[in-house]
Parts: sequence; structure tokens; C-alpha cells
Amino acid sequence: MPKKKPAKHSGDDDITAPVSPQTGTLIDTWWWLTHKGTTTSFLCISLFALLIRSAVSMYPYSGAGIPPKFGDFEAQRHWMEITTNLPVIDWYRNGTYNDLTYWGLDYPPLTAYQSYIHGIFLRIFNPESVALLSSRGHESYLGKLLMRWTVLSSDVLIFFPAALFFVLVYHRNRIRSGKSEVAWHIAMILLNPCLIVIDHGHFQYNCISLGLTVGAIAAVLCESEVLTCVLFSLALSHKQMSAYFAPAFFSHLFGKCLRRKNPVFAVIKLGTAVIVTFVIVWWPYLHSLDDFLMVLSRLAPFERGIYEDYVANFWCTTSILIKWKKLFTTQSLKSISLAATVLASLPSMVQQILSPSNEGFLYGLLNSSMAFYLFSFQVHEKSILMPFLSATLLALKLPDHFSHLTYYALFSMFPLLCRDKLLIPYLTLSFLFTIIYHSPGNHHSIQKTNVLCFSFKNFPGYVFLLRTHFFISVVLHVLYLTTQPPQKYPFLFEALIMILCFSYFIMFAIYTNYTQWTLSSHFRSFDKEKKHI
Repeated sequence: MPKKKPAKHSGDDDITAPVSPQTGTLIDTWWWLTHKGTTTSFLCISLFALLIRSAVSMYPYSGAGIPPKFGDFEAQRHWMEITTNLPVIDWYRNGTYNDLTYWGLDYPPLTAYQSYIHGIFLRIFNPESVALLSSRGHESYLGKLLMRWTVLSSDVLIFFPAALFFVLVYHRNRIRSGKSEVAWHIAMILLNPCLIVIDHGHFQYNCISLGLTVGAIAAVLCESEVLTCVLFSLALSHKQMSAYFAPAFFSHLFGKCLRRKNPVFAVIKLGTAVIVTFVIVWWPYLHSLDDFLMVLSRLAPFERGIYEDYVANFWCTTSILIKWKKLFTTQSLKSISLAATVLASLPSMVQQILSPSNEGFLYGLLNSSMAFYLFSFQVHEKSILMPFLSATLLALKLPDHFSHLTYYALFSMFPLLCRDKLLIPYLTLSFLFTIIYHSPGNHHSIQKTNVLCFSFKNFPGYVFLLRTHFFISVVLHVLYLTTQPPQKYPFLFEALIMILCFSYFIMFAIYTNYTQWTLSSHFRSFDKEKKHI
């Protein structure tokens, strides 16, 4: 009689289930693509996502028509002007043709190379938009159209393929991943409302660094660790805010290296991949220590203080009661914020070093990025994109919380988006997300039956607290749009929005850290059962 195959453990449909042998991976992937209908779903959702991005790009951008420095749109255009007209060594150096006080480059070299490529594109079709000095504040229709196209093309070429890569490796080993569930997850990633409104409304290129990060995450899930190091090093070399994810990458990869037959060799191999990638990207600035330090100094704007505007993090929220800037020097605040960020990231890192797993790694990304957002130095409202990206990847594993996080992540940027005249995209994207999130399908039942599920709903008064939060947020929306604040407190509404969002982010961070630690016992018991199969 043929040997009976052992029954699969209920945990085998988790992303931590073993991947196919190397020789069969490609075949499995193509089978999965065709039989699950992923290709059709991805193409349809991608086209819809592009349509939404195009619609948002028709609205104003940061600093539109507001001289003398305009806003982020002008900063990106100015970097194209500088990189296409000056030698690479002068891109970060103050000089006659590069006044660093006027939107000087303050991102790593990969952003400068991206600006150069996009600048060449603009120079071909609209040379006056990147002409040295004379193009400052350039806002012609063609120039704006070309600039919007550069963001759309960056999304299509980097973020979209990375999202497909992630969906493939995430769902390939989940036996319960039906077509509707996969399509819903694709929609959550590609129709990320925060990313769309910031990149295609406000105007930035977060899709590049976040796309590289998503690619690195997918590489972790398919156990291509050298590729992980290369892609994440590129993300760090594009935007320094990618460091929000660094503790999770480091702790997970280090935890896996410690379990290899030769852990020292494993660490050296990955370290070499990181060093080689950084050397290639930073090569023009490695010939001189002064040049290297000159670039580094541009990446850390400590002179701006520990916070700007009304960002919903710990330092800005508590400054209502504790005047941090008056009590401590900038140097002291740097040390205090570093210590707070490390301490907030530490539980997540320890869990991954002791018990590395794919799902734990995804929670680690969310927890480390949220720790940076809440406690690091010089955080902007837009930095919520980092933890929110991690949350979209975990959308199927966050019962009840993902929709709330989306709401408060968007709400935390509400004053910024109102200043940019992006109220209609804000409301439309919120409404669109709500419809898609609550669309029919088995993704909701999967969330509810998650064995690792821990919900604050179990705590008395939590539902009431959440509803009260939501009611207050609706009132603040109306007040902000219709009422002038008292003259004595001109930023009263911004402060209240900040406090409300911060309180939710803290609760969410407690929940996700707790959930990550519960994974350890789950996977240990799962591994023991697998040994007996």
C-alpha cells in the first residue's frame, strides 16, 4: 500500500512554512501565478492604482505658487537642476551655483543620481525647467506635467514590481490564500492612501526607497539574504529614513546567522554585500574624508531641533508640558532621543535574535519603524509612511487594527495636507480605502480566526475609548475646516490632532510588540511538532 502522507499542521499555511526546494521554486512561482490568477489581479489593480495616482497628481503640490522657497516640489526640481548642471563632487558643496540654503541636497547619493536621471528627462523635453539659476521657482504646465510623470514612472518601475515580488513570496506557501484574499492584499499595498497622497499630491519620491525596502523584505521571505542586503543598502542610500527599518533587518539576519553551521562566515558574507553596495553608490565621495563628511553632514539636520511642526510623536506631544528645547541642549536631546529609540526597538530586536521567523520579522519592521517615528530625533509628519508601509504588508494579520491605523496615519497628516490644498484627495482616498477594506471576501474571516490574534477589544472600555477617539477626530475635522482657533493658541487644533493620533499610535505599538513576542512560543511549539511528523 502507498505510504500515507502526514497531515499538514494548521500552521503550515503561515508565511513561516518552509519554502520549496531551490530547484522547484521557479516552477512553483509560475504555477502559483497562473492558478491563483495573481497576474490578472495584479495588472487590474495596478491600472486602477495608476488611475488614482494620476487623479491625485492633478491637485496642487507642496508650496505651489508660494515664493520665495515654494516647497517640496521645488526642492525636487532644484536637485534636478543642480545634478544636471554641476559636477558630481559639487552636488553637496556650497558654492556660487549651489546655494545650500536654497533647498540644498540633504538625502544620500542615490537620491542625487535619481534626480540626475529625472533631470536629463526634463532637459530633453523642457530645458528651461532645469536651467541653472534661472529655473528657480519654475512652474510651467509642461514642467509640472513632466515632474508628475517622473513620480508615476518611479512607482511603476520600482514600487509596483517590489509589491508583486512580496505578494508572490508571502502568499505562495499559504494554502488558504484564495484569489480574493490575494487581490485584497495587493490592493492594500498598491492603494496605500498615505503614500499616494504624499508622493503624488504633496510631491516626493518615497516610492523608490519604500519599493527597495519592500523588495528587500520579499528577499528575506524567500531566503535570498545577500539580495536582501543589497536592496536594503540601496534603500538606505536613497533616503536615510529607511534606517527606521534597520533594527528589524539587522536582528533578523543576525539571528539567522547565529543558527548557521559557520555563523562567522555567514555574518562576513552579508557584511561584504552591504559594504560593496555602499562603496559603489558612495564612490564619488570616498576619495576624500572631507567630501564624505560633507555629505554625511547634509543628512543629519540636527540644527532644526528635535521636532518640527506638530508631528504625533513623543517629543512634540509631551512638549506641551515639558519644554524639551529649553531644558536641554541639542547635543543632550540627540543622546536622549537615541537612547529612547534604542530602548523602544530593543524588545522587538531581542525577539528576532532569539527566535527569528518570517512573521516575526514583519512585526519587527513595524515595531522598529514605529519606535523611530515615536522617539527619534527630527521626525516629520510624513515619516508615518514607514510604519504604515509595514502595516500594509501585515494587513491580513492585524485584526481590527489596520483600518484604525490607516485612519489615524492619514489624520496625523491632515493639517499638512490642508496647507497643500489636498483636502479632496484626502477625503477621497479615505473613502476609497474604507470601501476596499470592507469589500466582500475571506480576508476578514482569516483575520478573525488568526490563532495569534490578540485584541484590545478584550479589555473593558476599549471599544468605548476607540469610539470616543473617532468622535473627537470627526469634531476636529469640522473645527479645523470651519473655525478659527483662539488668537492666544493659533495652533490649538493641530495640537489636539497630534495628541489624539499619538495616543492611538502608542496603543498600537504596545499591541504589535506584545503580538510579536507571542510568536516565539507559537513557533517553538510548531517546530517541536514538525520534528515528530
